[in-house]
Amino acid sequence: MEEALDFIKIALPAGLAIYAMHLTISSFLKKDFEKKLLDIKHKSTEIILPNRLQAYERMTLFLERISPGNLILRVNDPSYTAKQLQAALIRDIRDEFNHNLSQQVYMSDEVWKRIKNTVEELIALINEAEREAGAEAKGIDLAKVIFSKMSEDGAVDIDGTIRQLKGEIQRLF
Repeated sequence: MEEALDFIKIALPAGLAIYAMHLTISSFLKKDFEKKLLDIKHKSTEIILPNRLQAYERMTLFLERISPGNLILRVNDPSYTAKQLQAALIRDIRDEFNHNLSQQVYMSDEVWKRIKNTVEELIALINEAEREAGAEAKGIDLAKVIFSKMSEDGAVDIDGTIRQLKGEIQRLF
């Protein structure tokens, strides 16, 4: 019995010392892991943040380029019929959009969905304007109908989409 008591006298302090070492080492390793994780996040932010900002800039430029005023001035040819201008406008919008598709990885789903909806609404507006202009209309007539439709309430809100992009950028900072 005395041997068991002597063993407990030795084993108990040794066990407590080992347990204390375990807690100390675990705490140290946990803090070291958290520090390394923070370093990785910091380095990741240094790389990703400029890319995100560039993506927002590119999408803002995209939205400005597809706004009817800029788009028609850039694409219009005085010899175009309404049908030719419609095709050229839609082709330019789709080309611009496809060129910027990869930017979606840097944006929230909400903002990207808003951008896609803006593009779809603009294409629908151009198609509707072409139908209203008529089969024999000139390109300039289509442009007038597009500008008229854009001034209506509920038309494509490119400025609202740009504001939403800016709002998301401001939330980042």
